[in-house]
Amino acid sequence: MFKNPTDYEFTQDLEANWQVIKQELEQISSSDFLDWPEKYLYGKGWQTFGLYGFGMKLGKNCKICPETTKLVNKIPNMVTAGFSSLAPNAHIAPHTGYPDGVLRCHLGLVGCDGCSLRVGDEVREWQEGKCLVFDDTTEHEAWNRGDRTRVILLIDFKMDALSTNSQNIEDASSSSGKGFWQNLKGLLSGSKSE
Repeated sequence: MFKNPTDYEFTQDLEANWQVIKQELEQISSSDFLDWPEKYLYGKGWQTFGLYGFGMKLGKNCKICPETTKLVNKIPNMVTAGFSSLAPNAHIAPHTGYPDGVLRCHLGLVGCDGCSLRVGDEVREWQEGKCLVFDDTTEHEAWNRGDRTRVILLIDFKMDALSTNSQNIEDASSSSGKGFWQNLKGLLSGSKSE
């Protein structure tokens, strides 16, 4: 289900600085974006450029986007952050996320016209400079019916109820034992953070 973005103070900071984030996005080479590994969800047209995964900093990418990195570092209980692009005519099939206790925030940056996100029974459109917050474990899907590639800043953060829980998100996600999150965790544990 969608949440009210104003319930999370950091969304106001992101929205106030969305142009700064967009400027850093424009410095990233399209060849630095990687296909989202779960191809069965979309076929083609969904790519990401990560900054953090499960709290692990992807140092080289963060150096390319220092101001965005500073902004996401201020988000309480942030565990994942990066850019997500969706090409024209791409569709991400209905699916659910894996780690319980985590909410997802999308900040619209580029090409939001004609793009929409369904979470549960509700459909909303992205808007440049505006955040959407939702529970990733609720079934959701996304479309780009526009004529430009849609790019958002995607952030996962622990829900308030878990903010005092000492168990980290890697432990919570490993209990699911499936899909992209397990693959990402394996990739990150083999890489050096800076």
